[in-house]
Parts: sequence; C-alpha cells; structure tokens
Amino acid sequence: LYLTGYKSISLKDIKNFRKLNSICAGHPEYIPNTGIETTTGPLGQGISNAVGFALAEEILKKKLGKDIINHKTYVLAGDGCLMEGVSHEAMSFAGHLKLKNLVMLFDNNSISIDGPTNLTVSDNFKKRFESYGWDYILINGHNENEIFKALKKVHNAKKPTVISCKTKIGYGSPNKSGKASSHGSPLGTEEVKLVRKELNWNYKPFEIPKSILNDWKKIGNKGEKLETKWNKTYKKKKNVINKILKNKFSKSIKIEKKNAAKEFKSLATRKSSESTLNVLIKESNILIGGSADLAGSNNTKTKFHKIIKPRDFTGNYIHYGVREHAMCGIMNGLALHSKIIPYGGTFLIFSDYCKPSIRLAAIMKLRVIYVMTHDSIGLGEDGPTHQPIEQLSGLRSIPNLNVFRPADRMETAECWDLALKNLNTPSVLCLTRQNLDPIRKKYSNTNKCSFGGYEILRTNKKITLTILATGSEVNLAIHTSLKLAKDRIYSKVVSMPCHEIFDKQTKAYKNKILDETKFKISLEAGSTDLWKKYVGPNGLTFGIDKFGKSAPYKEIYKHFKLTPEDISKTTKKKIRK
Repeated sequence: LYLTGYKSISLKDIKNFRKLNSICAGHPEYIPNTGIETTTGPLGQGISNAVGFALAEEILKKKLGKDIINHKTYVLAGDGCLMEGVSHEAMSFAGHLKLKNLVMLFDNNSISIDGPTNLTVSDNFKKRFESYGWDYILINGHNENEIFKALKKVHNAKKPTVISCKTKIGYGSPNKSGKASSHGSPLGTEEVKLVRKELNWNYKPFEIPKSILNDWKKIGNKGEKLETKWNKTYKKKKNVINKILKNKFSKSIKIEKKNAAKEFKSLATRKSSESTLNVLIKESNILIGGSADLAGSNNTKTKFHKIIKPRDFTGNYIHYGVREHAMCGIMNGLALHSKIIPYGGTFLIFSDYCKPSIRLAAIMKLRVIYVMTHDSIGLGEDGPTHQPIEQLSGLRSIPNLNVFRPADRMETAECWDLALKNLNTPSVLCLTRQNLDPIRKKYSNTNKCSFGGYEILRTNKKITLTILATGSEVNLAIHTSLKLAKDRIYSKVVSMPCHEIFDKQTKAYKNKILDETKFKISLEAGSTDLWKKYVGPNGLTFGIDKFGKSAPYKEIYKHFKLTPEDISKTTKKKIRK
C-alpha cells in the first residue's frame, strides 16, 4: 500500500510494525478507505471473505451494470489457510456458483509453524481444487514472468482459479530459508546481513531505490486514474443507483407491527421473523438472505425471494448448504464489499460453528444479521445436542454484538428494525420453534425494544418483586406474576430482549427498571450466569446450567422446574424468609 501511494500508510507506520496504535498491526485490521479490506488472522477467514466479495460483485453487476461493478477479487492464502475446514466449505461453495472473477494466489511453501507441512498434509492440491470446480495453475512463485502469465490467463476464466505459487519461505536467508524458524519470528541482525549479501542488496533498512519506488508509483497512479474515471461514471448514475439500492425499512416495520396488533395470535418467533421478512424483502434490493440448509426451519426464505444460482445472480437468496462457518465468513465479505445487508440462518446451537466469523464481524463493525432459531429447550425432541444452553451467554460475551431474543411478533419486528438500523454492530436474532402468545396488544410508533428492556405487565401500583425475562420465558414470567398476585405478592414483568442495548441506557432508566424493588428474579431457559448482574446477590435466577433433555418441550420445562407453579413456589419461600 505504501509503494502504490496510499496516504494511509507511511514508512513511519511500517517501522512501527506491531507497536501500539500503528496501522501496521500484527495481523491487518480493517479500516475503511485505507486499502486494508478485511481483518485477517484466523486462518481461512480471508478465503471466505473473498468469496463474499466475489459474490457481491456478481450480485451488484446484475443490479447496477458492468460500467459500475466489474472487477476481480484476489485472495492470498497460505498452507495453513487451506488446512482450515472453512477453506473447504468456502471453496466448494465458490466453485458451485462458478465465481469466475475470484482468483486465489496460494503461497505454496510447504511450511507451517510446527515444521514442514508433510507432517500433517498429503493432499493432492490439483485434484482437490479441481474437484471443487476451480481451475488450477502451478507456477514458480519467484518467477515474475510466470506470475504475469498466470494472472493474464485468469482474465478469461470461466470458473474461480487457484494459482499455486511454489515458493521458498525465507528466500535468500542462508540459514533459515525453507525452515519453520523463518515463519513467525524475525531473522535477526546477523542473518539479515547474510541475506543482504546473498541477494546483493546494498541499501539501508527501509531505503527503497528510486527506480523501484517510481515503478510502483506508476502502478498506483494508474489505479488512481481508473478510480477517478469510475467516480465520474458513478456520480452521473448516483440517483439511479440510490433508487435501485432503495431502503424503506421503517415503512415495512410499521406495516408489520400494525399487522401483529391486528391479527394478535400465537406464533413462533421464527414465523414472526418470516412475516417481517415478507414486508422487508418487497421494499429492498440490498437485503440478501440465506440459510445453512435450514431455510424451512429458520423461516429465512419468503415467497418474494429468488434463488441465486450458478451464473444467475439476479436473485436475493443464497442456499449456503451445510456450511455454517463459511456462510458467516462469506456474509462478512458481502457486508465489507458494499451496501449489501446480508442475513443468514441456522440453529442457535450451531452458533458455535459461526463464532469466529461473528467475532470478526463485531471487530470490524459490520452490519451482518444472524437468524438463529430453535433457541432453547423449547425445540423439544431433538434433544440436548440441539438445545442451546450456554450459547446465549457465549454470544453476549462478545463486545459490539447485539443479541436479541424477542418475546412475540411485535418484538420480533422491532428487533429486526434495530438490527437493520445498527450500521456498525452485527446482530443475532434468537428465535423460537414453539408458538408464543402475544404480549403486546396495541400498536405504538415507539420501538420499545430500543430500550433493551421495558415493563410489560404490572399487577399492582405498589410491588415487591421485579421479574426479568426474554423470549419464550416472558410468557412464563407473565403467568408467574399473575399467579403470585393471587397470593398478594405483586410484581412487574420486564421483557429484556437485548442485554447489550439495555446496558447502554441512562442510569436513571436502568434504576427505574431494576431498583424499584429490592428483590428481583430472572427467567431464561439457558445459562444463568449473565443474569446475576441484574438480580443481585439476593435475587434468584431461574434457568438451566446443565444440558437439556430429549422430550416434548412442555415436559422438559416441567422437568427443569420452569413452570409458573415451581417458580412462584420458590419465589414465595424466598420473599417470606
């Protein structure tokens, strides 16, 4: 970036490599408009990001025309990147879609941290890549003529291409060349002297010969001229482009909330999400949906979706297959590339497969939306392997990630609204398989979920108990509150669809919600740990801190004593002590 003239990178920055606040971090970190296009580090993520970039290019090319969007996507990958499972998922997906403008330069040096890759890998790379539906070109990675010819060849490609560049790590180092010792540590002063001698390099550290620098600057100037030309074309078509990439989400959300109030019926929040998507998709060209082979279960695909297929990118829905990890990495690429808003579905239990990509989305401040259904023991007979217990706590521990757990159709629409409006924060929508009774009858222009937590029911003006709950357990909290009222223990129920948003409210608002009563309890069919900060040392947390059971969901709730009878009984004992 420095050599081609980017103002974002100076020689001083490069000298401060890995120092505090240097843009030249240990692993490149995404900063808009600097030339650093994604945050790398976890191996294989860059490959899935690149697939997202290439897919975004195809989608937008169809919408905006070749004069606005028409580019190659290049990704540099190493041996370790291709060992990671996400690389298999992403490359298989890219080959299936025939993303012909995607090019991988594979630094094939056969070394990883532990030593030569033959310790662990016996892959036939050519057969592997060709089986994915990629073209494969093998070259000498130290021969600029072979590199040039290969790059020229891919301009006419009909499918994605791997250029396998056979290289020697630590090239020019007499003692460390071709060895793992040159992988992750400096060569050292004495070895650098030997390298200079070996390569006949007679320049001081960070001194770049003018002839070389001038050639690089010419490349940068050429790119700058192309960008200036593109900006003029874009400016002429800006109004048309904005019309194509329209956004009427607020109107859609208002329609859905009114429908929810009018119909007022029991509905699983996964179905509520589908209902919201029905109105959103009609109003947007930039919301691109998908699912990891669970469209029918996640309710992510509506009747207004059209499938994106090989060589047909006119649609707005992606079948990712059983590839949760790649799906989320690809969605990061879609979000990084342009104004596209990607959402993808899977079961909440499989968020563990997605977490590396979710974490990177949070680091990069991307608007990516994860629709994660079957969010508790309420999924029933699929059993403990599919019943998320610790997943909510795990996701809530990630900085800059909003975890939503709506309680009914109205809240689901509002949570979608917040996810779409949070430009710099990814969102997880945790949704039920089982039907839930609606908790709010009246339509309101106010998005009550925007407070993170709010009062939904009160059994008396004067109360002694605050009940906090999310999702399916808000219904449970309401029934518990009404049952306690019969014994003259009066309470308020607080629906808390998003901890992260609630924690950002004013101190006065949080005090109003939490400090009206000394005694508080929480209800959520999952880990109880993160509720303790709300209920305090004297409060009670009703949840599950062990694995679930395989049975009809009502029986499981009863087994874990998550019923109005059990909760009210334990609560009464505590209050009357």
